[in-house]
Amino acid sequence: MHSITSDGYPAYMKKEPLEIQCLTAADYQEHPFEKVILPLGSLESHGPHLPFATDALTAHLLAREIAALVPGTAVLPPVPYGMSEHYRDFPFTVSLSFETETAILHDILISLHREGIRKVFILNGHDGNIASIEVAARSVKVAYPEMRIVTLNAWWETLGDLLPEGFFDVWDGLGHGGEGELSLALALFPELCDPEKAVGIVPDNLPPYGEVKWLFSELTNCGATGDPTRASREKGLRMKQVLVEAIVEIFRVLDDSGWEYRSDLKR
Repeated sequence: MHSITSDGYPAYMKKEPLEIQCLTAADYQEHPFEKVILPLGSLESHGPHLPFATDALTAHLLAREIAALVPGTAVLPPVPYGMSEHYRDFPFTVSLSFETETAILHDILISLHREGIRKVFILNGHDGNIASIEVAARSVKVAYPEMRIVTLNAWWETLGDLLPEGFFDVWDGLGHGGEGELSLALALFPELCDPEKAVGIVPDNLPPYGEVKWLFSELTNCGATGDPTRASREKGLRMKQVLVEAIVEIFRVLDDSGWEYRSDLKR
């Protein structure tokens, strides 16, 4: 359930200055922003313990916390669908094709350029979007070299460098609906989680190197991998803290350099 404010409206209906979708033209004129965060998600099964929109919710709520700490930054509406064909054997999967996902991201970036936004951070919450992010971002960058596009394609991999060894109990916390993802969800949207139903499978025949192009039903029969039974809100709060701090630091470094990548080109 959505939380209700003191005047009886759902919290998501209240104007949020960091959320572009909630602003008016007058708001934007009075308080323009120069940087945007684009959260990307999906709609697909994450096992019996997490909502279908886990990827979009995670990226969106993290983006809000980051924008609150980075001056001149606002959050675009999250893209709620992704390329999820490899999860289609589990309900409820609504997927875009690679071509459609790429076109959507390309058009969003082109629209931002037209609106005068040159600094974009893409915060992705879903593995199936990574290829489309690469194609769309590279093509827009080539067409508009003045654009500055920075991406975090896989927050779940970034965490490995931010947390101490042994932080997770099983499989380094990885997995679709696994220990790490459920922990972070319990920190961000606990009311939508059902940890008592947590179940997952750790695939035991994946090669140590290379990347297997799997269908998810080849890895698990329950819609989740990893071990979500080891998840906790305490772990999730720590994960959220280090992720937000790390991404805020990315913005600090970029802002200090004017989003230029060589000191002799700094404007």
